[in-house]
Order: sequence, then structure tokens, then C-alpha cells
Amino acid sequence: MSEVNVTVEYFKNYIAGMWCDALSGEVFENRNPSNNDEVIGLFPRSNRQDIDAAVAAAQSALQQWRKVPPPERGEILYEAGRIMKARKKELAEIVSRENGKTVAGAMGDVQSGIDMAFYAASEGRRWFGNTAHSALRNRFAMTKRYPVGVVGVITSWNFPMAITCWKTFPALLCGNAVILKSEENTPETAVHFAKILEEAGLPKGVLSVIHGLGAEAGDALVKHPCVDMISFTGSSGIGKIIAENCGRRLAKVSLELGGKNAIIVMNDANLDLAADGAICGAFSISGQRCTATSRAFVHDSVYDAFMDKLLALTTKQKLGPGWDDSSTITPLISKKQCDRVLGYIARAKKQGARILTGGNQLKGGVYDQGYYIEPTIIDSVAPDMEIAQDEVFGPVLTVFKVASFEQAVQMHNTASYGLSASLFTNDINKAFSFFDEIQTGVCYINAPTFGSEPHMPFGGVKNSGLGYREAGWAAIEAFSEVKTLYIDYSAKIQNVQFDTQE
Repeated sequence: MSEVNVTVEYFKNYIAGMWCDALSGEVFENRNPSNNDEVIGLFPRSNRQDIDAAVAAAQSALQQWRKVPPPERGEILYEAGRIMKARKKELAEIVSRENGKTVAGAMGDVQSGIDMAFYAASEGRRWFGNTAHSALRNRFAMTKRYPVGVVGVITSWNFPMAITCWKTFPALLCGNAVILKSEENTPETAVHFAKILEEAGLPKGVLSVIHGLGAEAGDALVKHPCVDMISFTGSSGIGKIIAENCGRRLAKVSLELGGKNAIIVMNDANLDLAADGAICGAFSISGQRCTATSRAFVHDSVYDAFMDKLLALTTKQKLGPGWDDSSTITPLISKKQCDRVLGYIARAKKQGARILTGGNQLKGGVYDQGYYIEPTIIDSVAPDMEIAQDEVFGPVLTVFKVASFEQAVQMHNTASYGLSASLFTNDINKAFSFFDEIQTGVCYINAPTFGSEPHMPFGGVKNSGLGYREAGWAAIEAFSEVKTLYIDYSAKIQNVQFDTQE
């Protein structure tokens, strides 16, 4: 581990309402992506022993928390949302410092969490079950929702506040005890999240926060026999491993994974709007979002005009650190991620793709304090090439020329991912056909490939997700179990499985 300033702050795990070090005493660094010389803090490098302690605390707290009425649980979440709203700028500055996005961008991250707090709180007053007429006389049938139990939440670094809130608030509303494993690149956000819920009145032990590496603390959480559910956001590769481990012990699992998202630009589209949407979707926060625009399928009759606008807008993008709100493209999270993205660009070029603009890592001045890659646009790409199929997770857009709407949809659907897609058109018939034919979990018309709202379900198909949609009412379904209940007042034994026919 590199030498650090002696004044660096030490952070702790949060277990059973207490802030504590990892039992091993080991720590890891958290550095500022906009200034790699700045060590934000040292965090506990937790292992299986720390997970065991958190699980024990969660199991104990669960016994009373699951009995708290949903409206009362919702009141705590509402208070957490109120606190977050009052401290929005402060929280955004924390997110910006450890994530690398601008403070303005981080304000949106925090606002998404606030929105989820208020939405989840309101669901506490709509804790509806279903009633149905029985097929038998003098019999009542209904359902109620109950907690899953102990839920492990594993978040990603690109939206550390939003994703944490999108998972944890609904899980808590459903009466679960939650163990939040912070992402090692953005662990401080999770600390402040826990402090907010503590201040809001969440009982001790209902939420634990464990810091550490994925291969250590994360793996221990996924494999723990007393963790009833895992909710994970991250790469499809890691998601498959988590699904396999949960499957072995029949634990519930919800996976929100990667994407190879695309816009389709038709010949009747507003090209200025489409180009703006492509730039925003592909390059904001350096393309480090699961719903980033990675591909563009453009009708051949408007291809040249669209590309002129796209390239012109690309030259106007400003690469800079997160502390400069005029930056439109901020640094990548780490050297590992930078090398990964550069590798994709180099291999695409070697395979015959043409780099229209960008493709290089920037050096000199402020760029030496972080990892910056120029916004990159690539064409002459075959649909089966790696750059056209894999999630790059960087500021890279591949562009394809298509002869028809049908060809664009067909080419889009060849990817193994299916998270988000957008169609730019003024043709209402194509818009509704797009909804039916595109293989994604989220669709947009005349908008970028991102922008989901907390009260609507979010998730994808194929390699983009497994298990449940999260956010919206779907989150209540994900983090609860349905129990079917019958009351027979016929004063006799009867059953629909009995053969009563003469």
C-alpha cells in the first residue's frame, strides 16, 4: 500500500449500531479519481468474520423489525429522505470526490436517492395484498407480503448514492434487515448513508455497512448460509458467479447487470436532438453507466448529416476533473478501468475499425492527476466484433449505417445484452413497433438511453439482468415474499382438489 498523509481519516464498519474496525485490523485506501494523489480515507478491509458479525446482528434485529407496521417503517424512510434533501449539496460533494463526477452530476445522483426515499416511504401506506373469490363456497382467499429476511446488498461505484438507495430503501420498507457491502471505489458514500438512517431512527442492527474487497467481503456475503437474498448491481461476469453461488443454496437473487445500449436514428428524426442524445448518453460521466449509449444505428439517408452534427458536438466536450462543474467528461474511476477501455479501442483498430475521433488517453497538467480518455467514435465495425458486442464502460460510441428500421432492430438484438435502447423518430407506428420488437427492459423515444425514474421498474433482459426488476412497485415484489391465506367458514372439510362430481 502506498504511503499516505498522517492526517488521513479512518472510517469504520457499521454493525449492530456500532462503528467498528475490521476484526483483522487491515485497511485499504480510497483515492480521489480527479486527484490520485489525494487519499480520501482508509477503510476496513473486512473478511468473513466481519460478515458473520453483521449477519448475527441482522438476524437479531430482524425479529422486531419485521413486526413494525409498514407505515411506521415508511416514516423512518421519509425522515431519511428529508435529511438527505437538507444535506444534498454536502452529500453531492462527497460523491463527487470519491466517484470523480462533477458536483452538479452528483446532485442528480443524490436526488435520485431522495426520490426513492420518498417513494418507498409512501409505499408503506399502500402495503396491499390481494383478495380473490374462492372456487369453493364459504371460503375466503387473500395474500399478504412478508420480509425475505436478511438481505445482502452489493452496490456499484458509478452511482453510489442512487443505487444504494434504490435497493436499500425498498428492502427496509419490506421489513428486511440489510447488510450493505460498499463498493471499494466509493465506500464513503455508504458511511454517510448509514449515518442518515441512524439519525432517522432506524433501529440498531437493521442496517449494517461492511467495507472491503469484492473477492473477500463480497464473496463471504454472497456465500453466507444465513443471508436470504442478494441484490447486486455490477458486471454480468460477476453477476453470473453470484447467481451460481446463490443457486447452490437456493437463496433469492436479484441482479442488475451490464448493457450494450443503442440509439436508432431514423430518416424522419430530429437530427439535432438525436446527436445531442447520443453525446449525452455516450460520454457523460465518461460512459461509466450501465445504460450508457454504446452503439448508434443510423439510417443511411441521414447518416452523413447526423455524423457531421455528432462529430461537431464531440469536439465541444470538455474533459476535466469532478471539482470543475464545467467539465462534461470526467475521469475514469481507476487505472484498471482506463487500461480496460484503451484495450478495447486498440483491439477494435487492429481488427479494422476506424477511429473517427478520440481514442487516446490524455496526458499533462490536470490530466496526470486522473485517468482521462478522449470521447471516441468508431465506425467500420462489423456487428460481431468485440467492440460491437462487449460492454466497454467508457467514452466509446460505435456507429453503424442501416437501410431500414427493421435492419436496425435486428442488428441491435444480436447483442447478448438487453438493458436500454432509444429510438429517434416522429413516426408513431415505428415507436410502438420498437416497444414490441426491441429486446430490452427499458425503452425511450426521442431521449437518451438513460433516465429511469425511481417509481418505475428498472432492469434488463438476457445478460443485463436476472431475477427481478428493481425500483418502483417491482422493488416491493423483489424484496418481499407473498404468502397465500385461506379462511374456510363452511363448517366442513372441503377442497378444490376433491372430486365432488357425481
